[in-house]
Amino acid sequence: MSSLSTHVLDTALGLPAQGVPVRLYQDDVVLATGTTNEDGRIAELGPVLAPGIYRLWFDVASYAAATGQDSFFPEVSVTFTVADERHYHVPLLLSPFAFSTYRGS
Repeated sequence: MSSLSTHVLDTALGLPAQGVPVRLYQDDVVLATGTTNEDGRIAELGPVLAPGIYRLWFDVASYAAATGQDSFFPEVSVTFTVADERHYHVPLLLSPFAFSTYRGS
């Protein structure tokens, strides 16, 4: 079984994105919720993950409002596959008009 963490960095402010609400889904079922800490991280999100397809949902609109920024994207969804037993880390690099993600380590 696998575990999951995430990290959100605000590239516009050059800071970790503290206070971003995050949800973990499988299909349309919410498996876990969390909020990024002062370092922009959620170290362990959700239950142990079996192989399958999952989705992380980031509430960008509430974070943008809290930091006084504009946001073209009110939310970001990242769908990913858990294929083998390991720790999965899904970072999000965020700015008011762009985002990117990758499979971290």
